[in-house]
Amino acid sequence: MSEKVRAKVKDLLDSGRIKGFLGLRQADGHLGPHLFTDGRELDALAVGDLKRPGDTRYPLNKQLLTLMRCDPDDSFGVLVRGCDERGLKTLITWNQVDPAKVVAVGIACPPELAAACECLKPYPDEFVDGGKVEGSTFASVATVDALDLHSRLTHWLHEFSKCVKCYGCRDICPMCFCKECSLEQEDLIHTGDLPPENPIFHLTRAVHMAGRCIDCGLCNEACPADIPLRTLYKKVAEIIAQEFDYRPGYVEPGEKPPLNILGEAPEH
Repeated sequence: MSEKVRAKVKDLLDSGRIKGFLGLRQADGHLGPHLFTDGRELDALAVGDLKRPGDTRYPLNKQLLTLMRCDPDDSFGVLVRGCDERGLKTLITWNQVDPAKVVAVGIACPPELAAACECLKPYPDEFVDGGKVEGSTFASVATVDALDLHSRLTHWLHEFSKCVKCYGCRDICPMCFCKECSLEQEDLIHTGDLPPENPIFHLTRAVHMAGRCIDCGLCNEACPADIPLRTLYKKVAEIIAQEFDYRPGYVEPGEKPPLNILGEAPEH
């Protein structure tokens, strides 16, 4: 799959359309993020083992945001899957990224990965390789919803009790761009407590991500305690979709989230 991606990126670099391309590089037996600035580097460009659920991924949009803040005058390319494109659209909506200075190079995920992620749209609007596959349903949410109210509460309290307050879910989230984090506000969270107060820590973050989470699942992968955070945020997303007919990243950039319709996001 990566040959078509390499050809696209090489054209963008050689033409001067972008200063650099933020993608993945295979080096020393490991896959990691890399900023490609020369077409001759692209032999090392990789897209990951897309057929293996849980393959190596990074929050490239989060790194793109940092890159563009440091170098606001140049344009950059970035590798995107369906979830990454949703993230890019949401960052544009929240005035964090200038769309004129970003070129997305899209790849579609295969059915195996789409099913494992329960992704509604496992491909970007435009992609250079891969093919459209049918989205999956939120089976994990349905399983928890099938429990009675007391059992659901017991389930989530048990899951949240495993939290070690590492902030991994926040730190890896491409939608966490606030300069002041609500999870470090003494009025909401007792920041010195370890483990965090159950369930306040995770419910605070879940509410904060309502209308913003793009269902990339990176929080789930980063959690050392295996808390099913993606299931929690999928449920929040379902509620927002039912009540407001809004899913982050599934609308055109600029369409304001329903819970922030009266406010303006800070400039990037």
